[in-house]
Amino acid sequence: MNIQAKVSLVGAGPGDPDLITLKGVKALKTADVVLYDALANQALLKHTKNDCIYINVGKRSGKHCLTQTKINQLIVEKAKAHGHVVRLKGGDPTVFGRGTEEAEYCASYHIPVELIQGVSSCISVPASVGIPVTKRGVSDSFWVLTGHTQQGALSNDFKLAARSNATVIVLMGIKNLKLIIDIYLNEGRNEMPVAIIFNGTHTDQKLIKSSVSELKVTSFESHDAGIIVIGEVVRLATNSELISKVEAVNY
Repeated sequence: MNIQAKVSLVGAGPGDPDLITLKGVKALKTADVVLYDALANQALLKHTKNDCIYINVGKRSGKHCLTQTKINQLIVEKAKAHGHVVRLKGGDPTVFGRGTEEAEYCASYHIPVELIQGVSSCISVPASVGIPVTKRGVSDSFWVLTGHTQQGALSNDFKLAARSNATVIVLMGIKNLKLIIDIYLNEGRNEMPVAIIFNGTHTDQKLIKSSVSELKVTSFESHDAGIIVIGEVVRLATNSELISKVEAVNY
């Protein structure tokens, strides 16, 4: 039997299983193996064939099931052994998702890779609680920052972002939340609204709203996965018909 190795890097979206693209579903339907992240909704596996092989590779902040090196090796190994591998990644594979690294590793073994974009949590999660990342007369642009660099520190871009009037969305930033808030306080942005959204787009999502100066940073454990939104658009949260099943808490 001549096995044709192929890899699809598929964005699973922010959590709601209906927010995967049609192209992503089509890839899952032909998958022989699916390697999925902790942030990818397992309900999406219902789109696969009955004999599909599933491998949970973890990759949640602070709780990595496998190292990135091992995941890269598994993708290639399973593609050579079984054929079509779908690497199912939360959000979009290229937004802090190491999708490019995985694609490059596969290419080094001459395995063809298809990138199938996903709905990024940086836009969809704020929208799910009524926060638009831009609005005329309120915010003309937005920044998307990671909460920690490869070395675990904060990016120097935070200081620039805190001085701007742009909406700032922080992914994987709960662990460094105090450091982020301190930057805004040092820039005198005490009254800037801030929101934290846990379990975004899921039925149990939770929204916490506050100002930079009043946010109770110590209330959040470092392992909690949440999206941070800082900017005037946060004032629009829970005032939109977009909202469904949101628990809002004012801190």
